[in-house]
Amino acid sequence: MNSKKSNYEMNLNKNAANFVPLSPLSFIERTKDVYPNYTSVIYGDRTYTWLETYNRCLKFASALERHGIGLGDTVSIIAPNTPEIFETHFSVPMTGAVLNAINTRLEADTIAYILDHGGAKVLIVDTQFSPTVKEALVKFKKEILVIDIEDPNANLQEGEGERLGEYTYEEFLEKGDIDYRWKKPNDEWQAITLNYTSGTTGRPKGVVYHHRGSYLMSMGSVIAWNMPNHLKYLSAVPMFHCNGWGYPWTIAALAGTIFCCRYVVAKDIYDLIVDHKITHFSGAPIVLNLIANAPDNEKRKINHKVYVITAGAPPPSAILERMENLGFEVMHVYGLTETFGHVLQCAWNEDWDELSIGEKAEIKARQGVIYPMMEKIDVLDPLTLEPVPRDGKTMGEIMIRGNTVMKGYYKNKEETEKSFENGWFHSGDLAVMHPDGYIQIKDRSKDIIISGGENISSVEVENVIAKHPAVSLVAVVAKPHEKWGETPCAFVELNRGYEKTTEAELIDFCKENMAGFKRPKNIIFCELPKTSTGKIQKFELRKRAKEI
Repeated sequence: MNSKKSNYEMNLNKNAANFVPLSPLSFIERTKDVYPNYTSVIYGDRTYTWLETYNRCLKFASALERHGIGLGDTVSIIAPNTPEIFETHFSVPMTGAVLNAINTRLEADTIAYILDHGGAKVLIVDTQFSPTVKEALVKFKKEILVIDIEDPNANLQEGEGERLGEYTYEEFLEKGDIDYRWKKPNDEWQAITLNYTSGTTGRPKGVVYHHRGSYLMSMGSVIAWNMPNHLKYLSAVPMFHCNGWGYPWTIAALAGTIFCCRYVVAKDIYDLIVDHKITHFSGAPIVLNLIANAPDNEKRKINHKVYVITAGAPPPSAILERMENLGFEVMHVYGLTETFGHVLQCAWNEDWDELSIGEKAEIKARQGVIYPMMEKIDVLDPLTLEPVPRDGKTMGEIMIRGNTVMKGYYKNKEETEKSFENGWFHSGDLAVMHPDGYIQIKDRSKDIIISGGENISSVEVENVIAKHPAVSLVAVVAKPHEKWGETPCAFVELNRGYEKTTEAELIDFCKENMAGFKRPKNIIFCELPKTSTGKIQKFELRKRAKEI
């Protein structure tokens, strides 16, 4: 090994003047100094400035530290998108602790598991979720400080709204000191958040984010999405999902305004966009579907450009086309919990401007090219690790390298080593590489349908079915078959006014638009089971398909 050092390394060392660990917490400190009176958060009748938000974060951090919270401790929160969960993205890591935002739709047993596995010392909980959390705390059986969020905007159902803690969020915040000096990380590799995977095939895995990756993800979004200073951003992505794709920190960097959205309802989204001139929002494909297919009495005419980022399951090109017709400019991105959110973007090329709306939508359904601040993403043969041909047909696995890849799975060395085998993060997503270098997912490895020895992409079949005007949502899974091994089985949600659509009608539509072996042999009309982030729970549908 060559141990020779460059002359530029001789006597030129890192020191406090020329090297400061990267942290997204630096964004809010700058913004409260430069734009103290600009609006930071709007939620219902609550409005805060950046100075007010910063001071609230300081006081909450101070109160946590007085309770004994410090470096490496875990603080959990179960809440929808309200100012409180936004503030914890700053206040908790200000103490050196790690924020663990928990999915609000989880059942008590899984919540108890996450609290135990993550070693939570504090739990902040919106009282709407008190029945489930109360049950989880019985299972948890350990001492933990519980802090209640009481939100007058919550539509509480019977049994909800019970206080479980000693303090409300506001009461606890007032125990803090506004002159608190927050703890900057000594190492940018220091953990900042702990996010759990959906756990559809077993217990969820804890994914550890670091300050460096969170900083770079936040800045990458500014470049990828052409985000200006002082934008108005509607947060339809739950902040418990990859920390809202990093946008709490990005909005702080840009001194923008974040509009919190407790319930993802089409009318509320249209009202916020029109009344407040929202410029940007993000949401899963199911949110786009909600907006595109909203009844006319919930829609409002939008007279300004609204930029949208969507991620999750590959959105059907039909939904993208409907959104463009409504005046939204949609960019599709791709990522995983393990990559801090999106790491591919379908960056637009002006050569495509003259294409039809349908052709544009087909391109926008691709996952795209590497995100700024990411180092390397390729589609590789999972056995040889060689890049697949750029023919748009040969499938391989998306593999990733970069600074916005997780530190690893918390307390799970075996899965961490497996996911990083051969120096790549193995996504488990099967994709093709187009001649222009754009990646397009064809399926999760577990979702590929193998029929008579032929591989069928469930995503490809879904995209065709979604083009039928009767179809609102569709999911295709494998159904066991005596002769072929597996055949495609489609589950469909219908649009309003199309309730009389028949299975035969959709199968005939498929006959006109895809090869015979790819056509679904069964089409089931039902409401599709979904996660809180809008992903369709195909594992549930696979169970149902086996019983048909």
